[in-house]
Amino acid sequence: MSTRFRVTYRLRAADEDEARARAEGIAREQTVEIPRELVPPGHVEDEILGRVEQVAPEAGAWRAVISYSPDSAGGEITQFLNVVFGNSSIQPGIRVTGIEPGAALAAALPRPRFGIAGIRRLCARPTGGLIAPVLKPMGLPPDYFARLAAGCVRGGADIVKEDHGLAGQPTAPFRARVRAVAGAVAEENARTGRHALYFPNLSGRAEEIEDNLHFAREAGAGGIIVMPGLFGFGTVARIAGDAGLDLPVMTHPAFLGPWVLAPDNGLDHGTLFGTVQRLAGADISVFPNVGGRFGFSAADCRRIADACRDPAGHGPPILPSPGGGMSVERAADMTAMYGEDAVFLLGGSLLADPDRIDDAVARMRAALDDGRA
Repeated sequence: MSTRFRVTYRLRAADEDEARARAEGIAREQTVEIPRELVPPGHVEDEILGRVEQVAPEAGAWRAVISYSPDSAGGEITQFLNVVFGNSSIQPGIRVTGIEPGAALAAALPRPRFGIAGIRRLCARPTGGLIAPVLKPMGLPPDYFARLAAGCVRGGADIVKEDHGLAGQPTAPFRARVRAVAGAVAEENARTGRHALYFPNLSGRAEEIEDNLHFAREAGAGGIIVMPGLFGFGTVARIAGDAGLDLPVMTHPAFLGPWVLAPDNGLDHGTLFGTVQRLAGADISVFPNVGGRFGFSAADCRRIADACRDPAGHGPPILPSPGGGMSVERAADMTAMYGEDAVFLLGGSLLADPDRIDDAVARMRAALDDGRA
């Protein structure tokens, strides 16, 4: 059985000859990056050079499947993604619609450390949708976020998630905020018997990231939020692969929008927010929900959820986490759309009365549970 990995591209081309020429161009661009007549014979030509496996019409465009040697990726997630769509991402009319890592790279690349089963075990929620209230807005002090987090735990939150905009602002520096919120969550868990997990948002200068990760773990964080559009998928893989750190990773879509919004370029929604997140080792993938302010369609969101939970995907299935426009009134519809294996983000809808956020979270818990009936 071939160990080569395969990438499916949708190409804009006038006819089959142009589509095939574009596919051959991608195969070179993503590997040797030299004219075909200059490719050295032997190992480079036989193995390293990308191979066009298929070119066929598809829905007004062209589908091209290209295979690559695992040696071209070297077992590194960053180089793997560079081969999948490095220079070709700069060319118009090329969109990645599927990635199959193959046996060799599937063994070398990181896997989600926890996945659906592990996250459910950690937060003691064996069934039902998971609730993740979001701590916001920026500009407030650590004790405010600590009080808000405690209320979320009392109300039945499974994950207390920081907003991705909370970083190292002077009003609530990363370490002061993490210490305060982690302590409040631990205290409320002990008092109520709950098992809520606190996920701070990873932040800091490049030279601070490693120390901040360990600080969060030692302070009592139950997971970490990473923005791979800003910190890179290599950071996700580094955390997922660290047994000593042993932190679940929730990825946030900030800065990734341009990768999916143009229909002829980038990656399709399921590939970026499902397949690639799993290949990097994420356990939870956050994405904009249908009906919110970001314009993702129901079909886009279903593709993401399906790619996150596909049993045949890389590593264990992970949790899709739709956010935006979520409310008690939409709970039944969201349960019907996503099923139980999802993390539902709750932001602005909970903050109308911060002092009674426990009641708002409890109402959402009841609404999700009612939607299962």
